Amino acid sequence: MPTHLITGAGSGIGAAVARRLLERGDDLVLLARDAGRAKEFADRYPGARTLVGDLGNPDRLSWAFGQQPMPERIDTLLHIAGVVELGTVGELTPKAWHFQLNANLVAPAEITRLLIPQLRAAQGHVLFVNSGAGLNAHAGWSAYAASKHGLKALADSLRHEEHGNGVRVTTVYPGRTASPMQAKVHQQEGKEYDATRWIDPESVATTILMAIDLPRDAEVNDLTVRPGR
Repeated sequence: MPTHLITGAGSGIGAAVARRLLERGDDLVLLARDAGRAKEFADRYPGARTLVGDLGNPDRLSWAFGQQPMPERIDTLLHIAGVVELGTVGELTPKAWHFQLNANLVAPAEITRLLIPQLRAAQGHVLFVNSGAGLNAHAGWSAYAASKHGLKALADSLRHEEHGNGVRVTTVYPGRTASPMQAKVHQQEGKEYDATRWIDPESVATTILMAIDLPRDAEVNDLTVRPGR
């Protein structure tokens, strides 16, 4: 069975993907920010392994991974976790910028660097869940959009660098998806949140599974998913 390492399995798209992969019998390694979250994942996803590392502190990921047994094989690395803090350029502090850039861009780059030997050995697949904000930036979204534009550049560069090693790279750009993160965005925007207006995380999960299940003769580079309502 293939082994998938997933960030963001706690809710939304990440939880939907983790559940579906586990249900079909695949092996999961779930990144948890701390020991408490790791225990929660172990209870919630029976049979899945956990790996502890804080995306908010990418400088410590190498040390954290060095203290734990690492998976010998990784067929798919799924970068699904993300954070958001809205605000205008005139309002956002360096702390808000670092918060989003660290979790949304630097940590995915560092995790990929640390796991690239396993991915090369398996001729694996790296999939980044980006955002519509990774293609277009709007007022109030500068730091988040910058982190996601950077994530697009990371994925594009990685694809060119690792093509010769047989590693596939995909970026999925979902529109607004019903999740706790989207509820937080609406709160920051001062708007009422209605989950039925947005994409169901299961629909994005279906898109992700299609990309990673594609036969080796093809590769999805970029895939945009938008609300159908």
